[in-house]
Amino acid sequence: MVRSFRTSLGALAIAALACGPAKAAGGPFLPHQALYDLSLAKSRGSSPINSARGRILYNFSGNACEGYTSEFRQVSELEVGEGKTMLSDLRSSSWEDGDGKSYRFKVDSRTNDADPSEVDGIAERSGDHITVKLKQPEARTFTLDGATVFPTEQIQRIIAAARDGKSLLELSVYDGSDNGQKVYNTLSVIGQPIAPSRDVTSPDPSTSDDHMKALTRWPVTVSYFDREAQKKKDGEQTPVYSMSFELYENGVSRRLVLDYNDFVIAGALGKFDVKDGKDVRPCK
Repeated sequence: MVRSFRTSLGALAIAALACGPAKAAGGPFLPHQALYDLSLAKSRGSSPINSARGRILYNFSGNACEGYTSEFRQVSELEVGEGKTMLSDLRSSSWEDGDGKSYRFKVDSRTNDADPSEVDGIAERSGDHITVKLKQPEARTFTLDGATVFPTEQIQRIIAAARDGKSLLELSVYDGSDNGQKVYNTLSVIGQPIAPSRDVTSPDPSTSDDHMKALTRWPVTVSYFDREAQKKKDGEQTPVYSMSFELYENGVSRRLVLDYNDFVIAGALGKFDVKDGKDVRPCK
């Protein structure tokens, strides 16, 4: 359970929670800072989690010309029974160019008093393949199938599919998580659009912000599957983890739910600030 938690945190840091760094089909995404308050929503299995608390702080800035930068930190404390506590501190930063051809990433994860786990690398798309060069946790160069997408393009395609009225989207995603060598197969389930005129049953700072009031959003659930494990097994597979959220067409997300199979964490948007408007101007 603990390993699964750390692995999925690595993916989360660089992937879909950000929901921002992508080139929108209908306009630029919104540079912003979001703070999510975490709490335990559900506990399952033979080793239940008794309580959970923490925060996620996410910063996103950039544009299609200069590329997009995201910074992420998640601090979580889980009470796992018998008075035992697991404290996890995850920090990540990433940059991706506007066309999704280049992706730089750094991840630092720490759990309790264990030694930190660091991932540092760059991925470059060329022709029908992607070349990944890792500095940490060890120097290594390898290639990925060119059909694999980076997190920014993943979110771009989810929003494009939502606008086209599609309900399912399958993608292979590389985000530098775990040891920097893992590729996830993902399945995104997209719900019906939520019109800006619909009453909000659980308001938060995003629903009252002037930048957001006229925007459509969609309920989205993204499930992440271990690609190598899927190759070895036939039949239906259980995702490593999944997350649900409401995704605005300008890239902001709210009502976050993280499902780690053994337990579920809810992330309420507690603070939302829009950054300097100059970053949202479209590329000429």
